[in-house]
Amino acid sequence: MPLTMMKRVVLLGAMALALAACQDEEVAERPDPVVRVATVRLSPLAETRTYTGTIVPRTEVAEAFRVGGKVAERRVDVGDAVKAGEVLARLDPVDLNLQLEQQRAALTAARASLTKAETDLERARKLFKRGHVTQAALDAQALAVDETRSRFEQAERAVALAENQMGYAELTASFDGVVSAVGVEAGQVVSPGQMVVSVARLDEKEVEVSIPESRLADLEGSTAEVSLWAGGGIYAAKVREIAPEANGTSRTYPVRFSVPEADESVRLGMTATVSLTKGDPSPVARIPMTAVLDDGRGPVVFVVDPPSNELKRRPVVVEAYQSRNAIIAEGLEEGEKIVTLGVQKLQEGERVRLAEIQSASAD
Repeated sequence: MPLTMMKRVVLLGAMALALAACQDEEVAERPDPVVRVATVRLSPLAETRTYTGTIVPRTEVAEAFRVGGKVAERRVDVGDAVKAGEVLARLDPVDLNLQLEQQRAALTAARASLTKAETDLERARKLFKRGHVTQAALDAQALAVDETRSRFEQAERAVALAENQMGYAELTASFDGVVSAVGVEAGQVVSPGQMVVSVARLDEKEVEVSIPESRLADLEGSTAEVSLWAGGGIYAAKVREIAPEANGTSRTYPVRFSVPEADESVRLGMTATVSLTKGDPSPVARIPMTAVLDDGRGPVVFVVDPPSNELKRRPVVVEAYQSRNAIIAEGLEEGEKIVTLGVQKLQEGERVRLAEIQSASAD
């Protein structure tokens, strides 16, 4: 082989070796790819809206006298606990006593009149048999007895009514509860039905809120919970009453939620928040749609293994797709890191470097 040809062969071989060495060096020095990741945050898929209200009793009665008169005594104040039948206030009984004595006197007179009329009727019957009085006179005397008997019965009812009114001079509680308001003081003259003391039951408490007409649909199919601004637990609630007409000023509808498990820490007048949750309460994750890869074998997400930063291919269940996010119902755990960009270029087991940590949540 000529010398020139041998030099060329040697030169080409040296160049090939140098090129191979450079390629090995590049392969050896190739860094792990950089990926953008997000931290998985789970939260309910359901939508929650909150409304502020006040703790109120389900039953509150304005106790009032059934007769008018002058208040002689009021025995309770606001905040006092009362039992059913307990005396709340009393009227001055002087006038009622006089009325009762008057009716009793009228009853005595009616009884005497009835006795006389019955005696006269018996005498008229004897005289009629002897022919000393006419049939018309006998009939008139019988009618007089009937009329007198009616007056006597009326007098009896008047006495019974006066006795009842004497009993009405004492105002008693209709049920166990607490005094929520007072309306009169001792010495004040009241009319029948005028509120003297307001008593609220404590065994059934509710929250009253005002809901705009555009949000009334939130009440259907929603789960309600009540929390107090003063702290404490969370109580299950249920819609009991929706006002048929909106408030004329605020244009909102008063709605009452019963709180059957309310304890003594739930006091009347406290401020409370009613949370209405509508939808599936199961925890889900909202992640960017770019994090989901579907190559025909079902949707998957690449999860970064914390110790080694190796990628794990994780099958997931997609509940729904939104404009920018995918709702993942199953397959991801709270706090896991997932790749959010370039997933189509990655392979399972590949080591990566983290460029940025975002939050993948239901926000």
